[in-house]
Amino acid sequence: MADKIIIDNLTVQYSERGDKNLALDGVTFSVPEGQFLGIVGSSGCGKSTLLSVLMGLRDPSGGVVAIDGKPVSGPGPDRGVVFQHNSLFPWMTARANVVFGIAQSHRGSSKREIRALADDYLAKVGLSDAAHRYPSRLSGGMQQRVAIARTLAMGADILLMDEPFGAVDAKNRVLLQELLLDLWSGEAKRKTVIFVTHDLDEAIFLSDRIIMLTDSPGRVHRDIKVEFPRPRYRDEMMGSAVYADMRKSLFSDFFGSMHKTDERDSFAI
Repeated sequence: MADKIIIDNLTVQYSERGDKNLALDGVTFSVPEGQFLGIVGSSGCGKSTLLSVLMGLRDPSGGVVAIDGKPVSGPGPDRGVVFQHNSLFPWMTARANVVFGIAQSHRGSSKREIRALADDYLAKVGLSDAAHRYPSRLSGGMQQRVAIARTLAMGADILLMDEPFGAVDAKNRVLLQELLLDLWSGEAKRKTVIFVTHDLDEAIFLSDRIIMLTDSPGRVHRDIKVEFPRPRYRDEMMGSAVYADMRKSLFSDFFGSMHKTDERDSFAI
């Protein structure tokens, strides 16, 4: 499978009041087309900085970030983004928010086609009955469903997700994880996903592969292949000895040795 994203020796340095702070140092990995990649690490390790470079909102200080073989030089319609806190327009209904997003990426489509696509994706996230509500009348979980519907409906090849479920309660977090997997796996052509999270269980459940970054400056500490088959069934997967072993290994690194060394290794199950 061809690489959709290539990151080679990426370095990002901030300058603040004359001080230079290294956020990312020598980060190298590639992402095949259609892969669901989880990025984990402590707060401040550079996960969100990495996404901002992929979004085209920040230039690298060194190294290369390329999509489809071309260096990233700015935002583009090939990348959709879902943030931790929804980016819905408060003066627009759920439907209008999705319609607005689609209109930006489907400029040759008619208003009828755009509305139909918006209604289709709102139905996919279970919000047909809430289509005419404003964000203030939606729960946090429902707001994130609208944000996901809008991003998927825009048709980008790459989905960048920055802790998208971090602000919702535990029950909605589980429901949103399963909804995301259903939507992603149900597409004729799966999107390439980079999913940033602090939650190791979330990363294991969702991802084909996990990259763990060290504490600041962020470096690749581990590149872990998650070989649980799809579709995934939470109870069956999390009740397995293989899952328990992987979780133990990840937690050990997350709270222990990753803070003390930038040793690179790999782990497959």
